[in-house]
Amino acid sequence: MTHQFRGILALLFVTMVWGTTFPAMKDLTGHFSAVWIIVLRFTLGAALLAPFLLRTSWRDVRAGAMLGLVLFACYMLQIEGLALTSSNRNAFITGLNVLVVPLLGLAAGKRPERRIVLALLLAVAGLFVLCGGSGGAWSRGDTLALLGACVFGVYIKLMEVATRGADKLMSLTAVQIASVAGCAAVWLLVRAVGGAAPVPASWWPGLGAAIVAHGWNFLYLGVICTAAIISLQTWGQRHATANEAAVIYAFEPGAAAFFAYFWLGETMTPAAWCGAALLISGMIVSQWSTPRPAAALAPE
Repeated sequence: MTHQFRGILALLFVTMVWGTTFPAMKDLTGHFSAVWIIVLRFTLGAALLAPFLLRTSWRDVRAGAMLGLVLFACYMLQIEGLALTSSNRNAFITGLNVLVVPLLGLAAGKRPERRIVLALLLAVAGLFVLCGGSGGAWSRGDTLALLGACVFGVYIKLMEVATRGADKLMSLTAVQIASVAGCAAVWLLVRAVGGAAPVPASWWPGLGAAIVAHGWNFLYLGVICTAAIISLQTWGQRHATANEAAVIYAFEPGAAAFFAYFWLGETMTPAAWCGAALLISGMIVSQWSTPRPAAALAPE
């Protein structure tokens, strides 16, 4: 078995695990707010990635902190949207983040390539079929997911620039994971201090009981989906081509829909599946022949 084939298998596993994060977080939105899900998941991930923070350069700290702030905004929008729509729709809409990067170039006056125009047409058609007509009406949760995809696209562009100048890639990743947890903690603190009414003492035992009840879910998201899977992704992308990684990553929403069926019992209509196929096609076309995977070290 060649290193390239092992890299492809590693990225396939990464994509499958990423697909499980949508139903996993959707399950948690019935018991926790978005910010609590973020702080618990990313605190666990940051704790496991803490060894990579040793001897981290100030350049990586500054870049990682900026990326973490943007990634926190991505997750707030994504998880708030998850609470208001199905996890499979959220996953397909979130996947559109790969189209935001070329759109940023278009906004800057750069002429789009023909493949980007084709990808946008496929994506728009896919969205219309998935979230319109018999696919189901557009909802506020879909809007939040789309906004999250836009912010995530900005994050990917910023990360592309940051990783080129990074001294240690895993250190940069560890800093941003810790920064996401820190932003969520600050958000909670500000809400607690500036709230209209103090949090009653009886509320905390209930929170603790809920965390214990859903502990395996948080452990899975924090340990497997955040810390462990990033390490495997790093190794896999070193041994697979950019085109191979782009095609594999494009099927993440499909994996999310698959696991949502078994995890949450969510189903999709034939029209929705047609829209999903168009969206995946647009994602693949947009990423084909790119010099590097757009989703490099971007935790889902």
